[in-house]
Amino acid sequence: MIIPKLKKLKSKKEYHKIELKDDYSWVDQPNILEVLKDPNILLPDVKKYIEENNQITENYFTDVKNFQKKLFDEIKSKIKLDDTSLKFKDKKYYYWTKTEAQGNYGKNMRQLIDSSKPEEIFFDGDLEKEKCGSEYFGLGGISVSHCDKYMAYSLDLKGSEYFTIHLRNLGNGKNERDIIENTSGSIAWSLDSKSFFYSKLDKFHRPRQIYKHVVGTPVNGDELIFEEKDETFTCGISLTSDEKFFIISTSDHITTEEYYFPSQTNTIKPILFQKRETNIRYSVDSWKGYFYIHTNKDARDYKILKCKIDNINKLEEFIPSKKETVIGELEFLDNFMIRGEKSDAIPKLFVRNIKTNKEEEIKISDEAIGCPGVSLMQKNKNTTKIRVSWESMASPNKIYEYDILTKEKKLVKEVEIPSGHNPDKYVIERIKAKSHDGRMIPISLVRLKNSKQDGKSKILLYAYGAYKHSISPSFSASRFCLIDRGITFAIAHIRGGGDLGDTWHEEGKKKLKKNTFLDYVACANHLIDQRYTYKGGICFYGGSAGGLTGGAVINIAPELFFSALLLVPFVDTLTTMLNEKLPLTPAEWELWGNPIKSKEYFEYILSYSPYNNLKKTSYPSMLITTSLFDNRVLYSEPIKYIARLRDIKDDNNTQLLKCKMKAAGHGGMSGRDNAIKELAEEYSFILKTANILN
Repeated sequence: MIIPKLKKLKSKKEYHKIELKDDYSWVDQPNILEVLKDPNILLPDVKKYIEENNQITENYFTDVKNFQKKLFDEIKSKIKLDDTSLKFKDKKYYYWTKTEAQGNYGKNMRQLIDSSKPEEIFFDGDLEKEKCGSEYFGLGGISVSHCDKYMAYSLDLKGSEYFTIHLRNLGNGKNERDIIENTSGSIAWSLDSKSFFYSKLDKFHRPRQIYKHVVGTPVNGDELIFEEKDETFTCGISLTSDEKFFIISTSDHITTEEYYFPSQTNTIKPILFQKRETNIRYSVDSWKGYFYIHTNKDARDYKILKCKIDNINKLEEFIPSKKETVIGELEFLDNFMIRGEKSDAIPKLFVRNIKTNKEEEIKISDEAIGCPGVSLMQKNKNTTKIRVSWESMASPNKIYEYDILTKEKKLVKEVEIPSGHNPDKYVIERIKAKSHDGRMIPISLVRLKNSKQDGKSKILLYAYGAYKHSISPSFSASRFCLIDRGITFAIAHIRGGGDLGDTWHEEGKKKLKKNTFLDYVACANHLIDQRYTYKGGICFYGGSAGGLTGGAVINIAPELFFSALLLVPFVDTLTTMLNEKLPLTPAEWELWGNPIKSKEYFEYILSYSPYNNLKKTSYPSMLITTSLFDNRVLYSEPIKYIARLRDIKDDNNTQLLKCKMKAAGHGGMSGRDNAIKELAEEYSFILKTANILN
């Protein structure tokens, strides 16, 4: 196998009197954001390198093509292809979605509540994709007007997340002339259904302006109702639970500021709720004459305040903060409030009686570790019934109709696994690993009940560890393609994520970012010590910021792994944080630090950035993926990473790069079959490197 070489052009840049050398900096072409819209301007040498690597990857999988087909069929057999969601009762219509065995995209359905007319498909994803004639079909959102006459929907046809809003008259099924390009994809209708609000993207792909569009009028006449001046903040708009107000929320990763204006007003003048304070996040909702404020001010893991709508300066505590417990937001009924909270990475549901102010937990399952959920059944809030759900790493999702007063529950939907699934075959465990500083890191895992804990098994240890994002111990049918072949599936709830609250997140960002990586290594070593696996028996699996985690831990302890999958990985961290013109960079300085202004942050990011810390050692087999159209992690990062990895490493293992040159986004290609195909390929890589090909 001839490994392609990417040309080197010596480059030296100086930051804070520190010289930064990068032989592949030329790959970060100055007009790189334009490639997201037009791949024809990709540098020829980069295009050639991608094509050569894609061919190598294709050749690598030649001997497992039949196995991939087997995995594809196996994964698909675990999905109920012809399925229908539960119906939501709106004012005039029931609304629901369904999928069909022959399709790749869902259908949005509705029917008049009185059944005077047959059910109708008002948005058919497969049909719409066919009309567009595009390879990629990304649906940003579908929003039906309050009068049920119009549907606004947004599409991204490349994967670069530039969404175009279209408007359709549901009476005749025809599209109007209203077409709005370069939006974030979100849509919020006015109550009179004569207009809607949307967020416009600036030249750096950041939504910092909110416009009002009046149906049937030229787009160039749309009214600008809000503009965020700070380039690190982005904004959006939504309607409150009681539909009395619109809320404009503008924020970066750590700070929020919100404005409101009456939903019935003709003259829009947003009113500031609370001025932004660094590190203070809050969100506002309204219900029955009160604003409810979900905030982390003086409450690291949030509390809920309330105030009368006509006196926003007189706040009172409604739900207090709890130590090491994340307090969730509220869902409103006329006489009840439902909320969630989470401690030790285990979520719970609570319901509060508004009249008595008494609160109790809604318990759905006897399983100790799992994921409860809640949703409303109807628009009318004068009800005691809701839908609650439960799933675990071993048990598929079950949805119950639950009566808050009587506590009676009726199973109304269960995720079906057509090929069969028996939860009793598996065991779920929650264990903890001691990290370098004494912090105990939770690990959730699922494995075959009859598997031996003898230190001979292989394990897939998934991780993310950023953006305060929590990894739930939820169910995934496809994972059992690995588990049933003897691989334990585990989640490391490492710092940087939000599994254990804000402190957990804070201890894994900026100058504490290395805790994220050391936590993962501690989890891996604990699994080895407890004989779940052995040194060299672990597969890393993660994407995006999780790919940064993977790249960093493989540099720290490559001997732990037999293989690693870095999917759209954020591996050239320093270069990205030094480029303030990229879509996400300015807002992300609050997470990683600003290496442009700070020498300390420059040196700290440099000390862990996977690309900059590759070394002459033996690396495991790796599969690295990217896409030309990914605006979140640009294709240049994985390309530079694998080129430098091959320059430095001293092993004979196979490290592969696969770059999608046809339309695909940060999450891969669109469509159900494409998603399954990608997953089958990833699983075939894991199983091939694990020498499990049955």
